[in-house]
Amino acid sequence: MAFGMKLMDLIEYHDPSGEEMVHKIPEQGSGETKLGSRLIVREDQQAVFFRDGQALDVFGPGKHVLTTANLPLLNRLVGAAFDGNTPFRTEVIFVNTKTFTNAKWGTPEPIPFRDKELKLIRIRAFGAYSLRIIEAQLFVNKIVGSQGIYRREEIEDFLRSIIIARFTDFLGEVASKGLSIFDLASNYDEVAVGGKARIQQDFEKYGLEIPDFLIQAISLPEKVQEMIDERGAVEAMGGLGGFTQFQAAKAMREAASNEGGGAGMGMGMGAGLGMGMMMPGMINNAFQQSQQQNQGGGGAAAMINCPHCNTPVPANSKFCPSCGKPVQVGTPCPKCGQPVPSGSKFCPHCGNEMKTGAVYCSNCGNEIPQGSKFCPHCGNSMGQNPPSQDQPSQDTE
Repeated sequence: MAFGMKLMDLIEYHDPSGEEMVHKIPEQGSGETKLGSRLIVREDQQAVFFRDGQALDVFGPGKHVLTTANLPLLNRLVGAAFDGNTPFRTEVIFVNTKTFTNAKWGTPEPIPFRDKELKLIRIRAFGAYSLRIIEAQLFVNKIVGSQGIYRREEIEDFLRSIIIARFTDFLGEVASKGLSIFDLASNYDEVAVGGKARIQQDFEKYGLEIPDFLIQAISLPEKVQEMIDERGAVEAMGGLGGFTQFQAAKAMREAASNEGGGAGMGMGMGAGLGMGMMMPGMINNAFQQSQQQNQGGGGAAAMINCPHCNTPVPANSKFCPSCGKPVQVGTPCPKCGQPVPSGSKFCPHCGNEMKTGAVYCSNCGNEIPQGSKFCPHCGNSMGQNPPSQDQPSQDTE
């Protein structure tokens, strides 16, 4: 026995952190033991005996007494002169065989995917996986080498590169079969099974297995996602015509509310000009559709737009069902029911002459007899809410 070197008559190791994949005893160099020494291997461990860089044997969980029966290579290495009481130099490497969970993977850069509908796009993917050592000696020889301690974090970058490479290859096969990115998004589990099988082939080369492989998301570029959202909006609005009218109305509202500088005003004017060219056709289409509905639907009720939120509501509505605000702005025309600005002599909708001095209920807008204390239409008290009177306009402009 070398001077000052402690004889290892009991060999065991426990990792309190749970993050070590491999731990060598001793951590540096070699130690000395002899036949008859005891080896304790825990339930989630395997122990690999090395002498002069060569693996002698692998021990599973349990208590072991070292003999030539369980270390047959030892006799051949040291020769016939070997005595059972003679110490020999050795290294014992404890390998953690538990399943390491919640390891992360993800594409650092977008990967190309030839979609049957969107053509060539670039996508990202990420998820989680678990790993486990299934061949201790192979893992030590291929990955760990002579390191005294090898932790999980040291191998994750290497495994992540394998996963991304194999998953990219697998997506190429999926695309060649005519599947769309929409098919992938609705079948994460099936895609994960196929990707896991491809990745496992590489893991086995290093004595590893991948018990779990999960896809948490496959994401598209922002512009492509916006296109998909717009396509969904087109379908939801019954086709391109409805979607175009919605976009036109939206652009007009944005242009009207634009309070920026000159550049903003210019953009607003440009949008306004564009809408001006589009609106006649839109109005004509809307009118024709309304006429067709009235003819086919047996005289459907006329509709007006809420002056506050622009939601279509029946012309005889008093309040908007969307925003809750009064629909009638001004005095209703007694003939067509449309709101007429105060002071108007004629209804701008139907041309009906507005009676000068006529009294209207401030609650429901209907004309009421002079001197009435209550509205005969809605019961509103004229004392609480004085009636409104339309007077001839004094504006001569």
